[in-house]
Amino acid sequence: MNITANYVDIFNYRIFPATVVVKNGKITSITPVDKLCETYILPGFIDAHIHIESSMLVPSEFARLAVGHGTVATVSDPHEIANVLGVKGVAYMLESAAKVPFKFHFGASPCVPATPFETSGAVLGVDEIKTLLQKEGINHLSEVMAFPSVIAGDTEILAKIVAAKEAGVPVDGHAPGLRGEDLQTYIDAGIQTDHEASSYEEGKEKLERGMKIIIREGSAAKNFEALAPLIDEWYEKMMFCSDDRHPNDLAKEHINALVVRAVAQGHDLFNVLQMACFNPVLHYGLDVGLLREGDSADFIEVKDLESFVVLRTVIDGIEVFAEGKTLIARSNVEEVNHFDAEPIDKKDLLFTAVCDELEVIQVIDHALFTKKKLYHLPYQGKFKTDLSQDILKISVLNRYEAGKKPAVAFVNGFGLKKGAIASSVAHDSHNIIAVGCDDVSMTKVINTLIASKGGVAATDGETVMHLPLEVAGIMSSGDAFEVAKVYDKVDRFAKAVLGSPLSAPFMTLSFMALLVIPELKLSDKGLFDGKAFHFVPVCR
Repeated sequence: MNITANYVDIFNYRIFPATVVVKNGKITSITPVDKLCETYILPGFIDAHIHIESSMLVPSEFARLAVGHGTVATVSDPHEIANVLGVKGVAYMLESAAKVPFKFHFGASPCVPATPFETSGAVLGVDEIKTLLQKEGINHLSEVMAFPSVIAGDTEILAKIVAAKEAGVPVDGHAPGLRGEDLQTYIDAGIQTDHEASSYEEGKEKLERGMKIIIREGSAAKNFEALAPLIDEWYEKMMFCSDDRHPNDLAKEHINALVVRAVAQGHDLFNVLQMACFNPVLHYGLDVGLLREGDSADFIEVKDLESFVVLRTVIDGIEVFAEGKTLIARSNVEEVNHFDAEPIDKKDLLFTAVCDELEVIQVIDHALFTKKKLYHLPYQGKFKTDLSQDILKISVLNRYEAGKKPAVAFVNGFGLKKGAIASSVAHDSHNIIAVGCDDVSMTKVINTLIASKGGVAATDGETVMHLPLEVAGIMSSGDAFEVAKVYDKVDRFAKAVLGSPLSAPFMTLSFMALLVIPELKLSDKGLFDGKAFHFVPVCR
């Protein structure tokens, strides 16, 4: 393979016409040429922190979408499927990834479950983490979500970090809002990165204390605008990630979109490309070429350096995207699962108020944080919802044990005017979570997911829109492009028909069960205060 284009030499901050020769998957020569070239060749983009499962696609299908945006590699935390199936689930991801020419790099997930205050399908202890760290394809310790446990000196979580140090691999962090002495304690334990910074001040403090910051722009959490001002000074210590990106969003864009925005804001082209292409390789020791002689041939050809429209993506010398089409063929997808929930009755969602006020989860669009909101009950007795105040019912049902009853609480910010939505993608334990205007609609979508053993669903009370997720209840076995289309229809239904104003109602819903991100969340065991780190009553 010979490609003549404008060669973007990020190491030496220069661009010049050159012919790049590829043989046996390697770049054998880069020769300057005396001719005008219209296109540009540069290293491929890397997502520095992502849960592949959040795309609702198995790895082999994720790759088929991602290469169209110039992504050649990911740093992936498999803790979503690990919470469902344990070590078996991680092995499933490795096997699926091995079927396609794409460079997945998985971590060993130290927080499965994320907390002891929820029911998950599996537990990864210290021994399991040590075993995973010895596996080929596992190259880091994934995000240490239990930052309160690290700060408190919990022996088990610290033992997992020590195991990573002994294995000589990086340790990822997860510390939303953590500042001051507690942050330093967390860093001193061995944590090296953070993708949860949501303000300039928080990001700067973490950088100054020695952490590397990964700017996240996912389907729900969007921190680019807040953190981009740090790029000019700190680009050597920063990367880009999507963390959680739903299939319809992945079909539109990926890391390329962050590169476009950063360059458009006036940040130096080479600094931005270092963040998108080089820094993840250097920090994690990835087996990804950096467009130098002797490197693996992992690169992209783009139309220009403003829009970064991808014309060609090459991985290990194999052309995987060209002329607007993925060249990665579909692979067989095995369906594995752990789903034992039984259908519920609408009476299981009844809530009897014996107080004057309710503690309500208040949702914030584009963020994973929530706030507390007090709602004054207009009357005593059986309480449903108050659409005039956007007070909706929220429930979480244990999907791993038959015969369980859902935990019920209340939420503000989803803005539904009728019906309900539900998902078995509920970070990180992936129980069934639902929000709705009435118990009948909530029961309908919950039982739809139980019948299909996983998925996302929405109803207006009559019509049910549904995307089944047959693999672990969190991923589809279908074609990536078709899954993106179906999910987009369900998502649009939740917005246009049910009335949600949220940019990503299902992604937001999925994080209402993630107890390690404050302030107030719901698990299958009850309402949880993420700051105080204990359960709280719904009634005050």
